[in-house]
Amino acid sequence: MTTSATNVRVRIAPSPTGEPHVGTAYIALFNYLFARKHNGTFILRIEDTDATRSTPEFETKVLDALKWCGLEWAEGPDIGGPYGPYRQSDRKDLYQPYAQELLDKGHAFRCFCTPERLEQMRNAQRAEGKQPKYDGLCLNLKAEEVTARMAAGEPSVVRMKIPAEGSCDFHDGVYGDVSIPWDSVDMQVLIKADGMPTYHMANVIDDHLMKITHVARGEEWLASVPKHILLYRYFGWDEPTFMHLSLMRNADKSKLSKRKNPTSISYYSALGYAPEALMNFLGLFFIQIAEGEELMTMAELSEKFDPDNLSKSGAIFDIQKLDWLNGRWLREKFSEEEFAARVLAWAMENDRLKEGLKLSQSRITKLGELPDLAGFLLKSDLGLTPDAFAKVKSTPEEILEIFNTVQPELERIFEWNVESIEAELRAIADRMGKKLKVVLAPLFVAVSGSSRSLPLFDSMAILGRSVVRQRLKVAAQVVASMAGSGK
Repeated sequence: MTTSATNVRVRIAPSPTGEPHVGTAYIALFNYLFARKHNGTFILRIEDTDATRSTPEFETKVLDALKWCGLEWAEGPDIGGPYGPYRQSDRKDLYQPYAQELLDKGHAFRCFCTPERLEQMRNAQRAEGKQPKYDGLCLNLKAEEVTARMAAGEPSVVRMKIPAEGSCDFHDGVYGDVSIPWDSVDMQVLIKADGMPTYHMANVIDDHLMKITHVARGEEWLASVPKHILLYRYFGWDEPTFMHLSLMRNADKSKLSKRKNPTSISYYSALGYAPEALMNFLGLFFIQIAEGEELMTMAELSEKFDPDNLSKSGAIFDIQKLDWLNGRWLREKFSEEEFAARVLAWAMENDRLKEGLKLSQSRITKLGELPDLAGFLLKSDLGLTPDAFAKVKSTPEEILEIFNTVQPELERIFEWNVESIEAELRAIADRMGKKLKVVLAPLFVAVSGSSRSLPLFDSMAILGRSVVRQRLKVAAQVVASMAGSGK
C-alpha cells in the first residue's frame, strides 16, 4: 500500500444515532494507528444527515466514548480545524451547488416518486425474486415537466445516474482487486426531499474537501464503493485509497449486535474495563505478534501496526480474551496508587456513586447497609437466579412478556433520564393494560437483583442505557428458563 509520509489524512465519521458501538472504536483505532504509522492526520467528523435519529446527546456520547478510549484527533467538531465545520448538519448549504452541478452535467436527475410508490415497487421486485432498486421511472423526464412540477411545490429528491453496462473495477487495501457490475448498483438518492444530503453524497464531498487520502471503514460499505467512485469521477476528483475492514463478529461468526451481546463502549466503561485494555484487545486485530506478546500499550501497537497484512476472515470479539487482557492490565500495568485512582474514578463515573449515595441516605440506618442496598450500581454481574423473582406475583410467562415488551421500547428513548424512563414505562403499562406496579416489579429485580433497593427510575438512569439493556437481557434468559421448567 503506497502512502506518502507527509500527506496522509484519515477520518472516523460516526453517526450520532445511538450508543457508541465498540465497532466504532475498532474502526477509529485503525485510522488512528494508520495516521500515527504514516505521520499523518486523524480527523473526527460527525455525520448527522439522519436528522430524525441524530441527537446532541448521542454526539456528546460519541466524543466522550472515543476520548475515553484514549483516541485523540487533530481536527473535529469540538476543536475545529482548517477544513471545518466538522458536523454535516452545519455544512448543509454546502452540498446544494454540487447537486446542481451533477444535474447540469446530466449525471443526476430529479425524482418525484412518492414513498408509497417506491415501497410498492420494491415489494413487487422482491416478489419476483429481484434485488430491490429504483426502476428509473423519472430518469427521462423532460426539463419542462421537471420545472413545472417543482414550481408547483411537488416534493422531489436528486438521484444519481448509473452506467447501464460494464462494471466498476477498483483496488481495495484489504480485499485487493474488486469488480462490481453496474447493473447491481442502485440509482442512489443524493439529496433528500428535506434538502439534506444522504450519507453517500455528503461522505464523498466531505472526504474530498477535507483532503482525505485513505478511507478505512467496515466491510459493509464495500458494496457502496461504486457509487462513491462514480461521484468522484462525475466531479473530476482524485479517488482516495479504500480499505474495508472485516466486521467484528461473535464467536459463532455472526455479526456483533446489541441483541446478542453488549456492544456499547459505555457498557465496558461502566463495568470497569480499562480503556487501555480495550484498545489493546482491538489493536491485536491489526498486527502480527507471537504468543506471549499480547499485552501492548498504544505506542507498542503503533510500532507493530501492519495495514498490509489484514485478515478478511473477521475479527472475533472474544469477551474471555478481553477479560484476560483487562485483568493483566489491572494487575501488571498499574501501580498501587494508579489502581486506587482508577477505582475511585470509575466509581464516580457519570456521578454513579454520588447519585447512588444521595438515593441511599434516607433508606439506611447504618453505613454497613450500603453494599446490600446500592452495591448493584457497581456490580458487573448480579448473579440473577430464579429465586430472585420469588416475590414477584406475575407468572414467568407474564414476566417474560413484560421484558420482551419493555426492552425494544426503551431503545426508542432519545434522552435517557429519570423523567423519560418513567414516562415511557408508564406508557408501556398503559399499552399493556397492566397496573404500573405489575410492570415495574420484575424490572426492579432485573435491574437491581433484589426486591428491596433504590428507586427504579433513578437506578436505571444512573446505570445507563447499555447496562440496563444487558441486565434485562440476562433477566429474560433466567425467566425463560423458569417458564420452560414450569416454575
